[in-house]
Formats: sequence, structure tokens, C-alpha cells
Amino acid sequence: MTEFRQNPELRGKFLTMEKLRTDLTLKAEISLYYDVYVPDDINVPAPLLLAVHGYGQHKGWIMREARAIANEQFVVAAVQGPHQHFQRTGERVRTGFGWLTDYKPDDYIRLHHKFLLDVIDRLATEGLTDRTRVFLFGFSQASALNFRFAFTYHDILRGLIAACGGIPGDLDINPKYRPFPAETFYLFGDDDEFYPEEKFLEFDKQLNERLPNYRSKHYTARHEITDEMREDMKKFLKELMRMEVGF
Repeated sequence: MTEFRQNPELRGKFLTMEKLRTDLTLKAEISLYYDVYVPDDINVPAPLLLAVHGYGQHKGWIMREARAIANEQFVVAAVQGPHQHFQRTGERVRTGFGWLTDYKPDDYIRLHHKFLLDVIDRLATEGLTDRTRVFLFGFSQASALNFRFAFTYHDILRGLIAACGGIPGDLDINPKYRPFPAETFYLFGDDDEFYPEEKFLEFDKQLNERLPNYRSKHYTARHEITDEMREDMKKFLKELMRMEVGF
């Protein structure tokens, strides 16, 4: 090593012969965090409402939104994205979480899928929830991720709610995707600061053409979940529960 450092000729020869290798990987284990709410006196195994937050949010936020639309017949699980970052709100700095960026997104799409599958499996194995009655709810960034999950694992979900988010960009080319039969409710606003109204209408059209049990609603709203949206999502879930045998 000393000879290498002190001999410019040797060093130059080595660097000339060297071939750059990029994007090498090592496997690492990280902890993925989620919260679970089990109502008092619930009949188990119960239906599961699995909630996924948007960019910069956290599991506590989406848990509050999920509990606002679920009745006491649901076990609610809220999962948290693996990527933490600081966000400034006025003079305060807080930690937000996200699911993926455009750098090698396939790795994190797979991680999201496995996270959901593992939570579903764990809660069912514990006897808390029924594998045949899984409902998925996502806001913003989580919408496209959840649609990818549903198109890939087309026989897992009983219902899907997507609020104020996009759809998979590879919808027309991914060979893994198949239309899924889950009852689907897509909600979006007319003044969203992240998506123009025309884009939402195009998303709505594409989903309507592909999904057999699809409905949507257009709101006077920004990038947010409004009280009107909460009421409609609550009605949607109640309707699905009335369709279930024994409810």
C-alpha cells in the first residue's frame, strides 16, 4: 500500500487498468413500523382496514384518517414509509416519511408490497383479522403504490380506497398487472396543487376502463381529505360491509 501511494507510475498504471463498477449492493435489515387499532368487543377474526400515508406524513396521521372512516367492526392497521426526512413548517421542523423516489423505485415498490403482505399475514395468523376481508386505503403518494399492489395481487383485496393520488405509470406495459375485482373508490379534488384536474380526469378514465367494480367522485377540494370525502368513504365501507354475509 505504501509503495502504491509513493509510486506515481504504479498508481497511474493501476488506475488506467481499473474498471469502474457501479450500483453494487449489500443486503441490510431495517425495521418497518406500523400501528394497529383493535376496537373493544370486536368479533374476531375481523375485517382489516390497512392504511397507507402519503409523502411527508406518518402512520399516526393516516391512522386518524382511517379510524374516522371505519366503524367499530374493523381492525385498523397503519403502516409507515421507510424513508425519513426533515420537513419545516413555519419555524418548526418535524420528521416526515415517504415510500419512494424516482431512483430505483422498483426496489421500494417491492418493499411496500412485502410490508403489506407481511402485516396482513401477521394479523391473520394472530387470529385478529380475516384474510378474505382486507380493505386498503391510501392517500396521495400511496394511491399509485396501492394500485400497483392491487393489480399485482389481484385476489387479495375486498375493497380499495384511493384519495388524491395518481395511478401506476406503467399501467399499460407491466406484464404482472391484471384487473382486480375489489370494489374501488377513487376520490380527487378540482384544485389540487400537485395534480391538475385534467390529469385526475385521465386517471379516472383509465381506471374506469380497467376495473369492473369501480366508482369515483370529483370534489371541490385541494390536496386534502375533506369532511365530505370522509363521509363518502365511511358510506362506501358501510355499504361493502352490508354486502358481506353476516353483516
